[in-house]
Amino acid sequence: MNPRIDIYVDRIKHNTRLLVEKAKTCNINLAVVTKSFCAMSEIVETLIDTEIKYLADSRIENLKKMQHFKLEKMLLRLPMISQVNEIVQFADISLNSEIVTIRELNKAAIEQKRTHKIIIMQDVGDLREGIFNDEEMISVVREASELSNIKVVGVGTNLSCFGGVIPDKENLGELVETAKKVESILGYPLEIISGGNSSSLYLIDEFKMPKKINNLRIGEGIVLGGETTCGLQIEGAYIDTFVLTAEIIEIKQKPSVPIGKIGLDAFGNVPSFKEKGNLIRAILAVGKQDFGAYDIFPIDTEIKVLGSSSDHLIIDITSCEEPYKIGDEISFTLGYGSLLALMTSEYIYKNIVCE
Repeated sequence: MNPRIDIYVDRIKHNTRLLVEKAKTCNINLAVVTKSFCAMSEIVETLIDTEIKYLADSRIENLKKMQHFKLEKMLLRLPMISQVNEIVQFADISLNSEIVTIRELNKAAIEQKRTHKIIIMQDVGDLREGIFNDEEMISVVREASELSNIKVVGVGTNLSCFGGVIPDKENLGELVETAKKVESILGYPLEIISGGNSSSLYLIDEFKMPKKINNLRIGEGIVLGGETTCGLQIEGAYIDTFVLTAEIIEIKQKPSVPIGKIGLDAFGNVPSFKEKGNLIRAILAVGKQDFGAYDIFPIDTEIKVLGSSSDHLIIDITSCEEPYKIGDEISFTLGYGSLLALMTSEYIYKNIVCE
């Protein structure tokens, strides 16, 4: 079926095991982030025996899908007050920065006769979520520790996702110092000191990870085999774990520059083109409604992506040795943004491949 994503579950499992072993060298456990593949059970099931410790997702809808798996579930996006009942029911742990939300989680936990665990987030410079000053952190920890059905089990931070700030010994060192203060208030050691996401992996290789960090929340490193600080492939990891395949629906030789006065395209942008003479152009039956404005990478390196509209992807096959024809399939590896979009699209068939 087309268009489709071929999902190589054995390669994903290999990447997971590789990163679990890498993390072990620094006494770090992993929370596997499942949002990029919408917590698809066929994928999650293959990862359970790889010694990961948590299943993590930003969407409560995805955590619901994973309730039959015994690992603890972690909600990554800060809780919405409107969802506290579901969060307490389906997430063992949630990441928090607002005491008003923590109070509401406590109320929901009392009603459900549960104890809900929380990680309190600190912003060490990326300027996404997290408490930004010591006074508020101390205040939140003290009040949260007194709530009857809330247990503070950790502190964490996020880097690189919004501000692009690179994790290093200094900013993660701030988190470690905060963890020490929090432990002194609580009177017990924290279970989780979470030092970020795949962008923190390079610190393990360079022996620069602060010793007290014991958890990372890893998505891209597992699903695409890349570390996100410099965009490099992790040694020994697969990058072709998810492969998009689409069918050719037109092949024509046409000019490289549109003819006529250029205005806005379908997405409100003014496109620009370079004169390259006539090109052999193929159109594929997939478009921005499926992968957004994110990058996809032709496996045939002679193919050049010219652009796309909502339902059509236009490629240049002029230099290709392969004599492509109507009905042929063209395959692409993916970036994290395109993977997120494609796995969310209901128009893309998801095909599990077992090697």
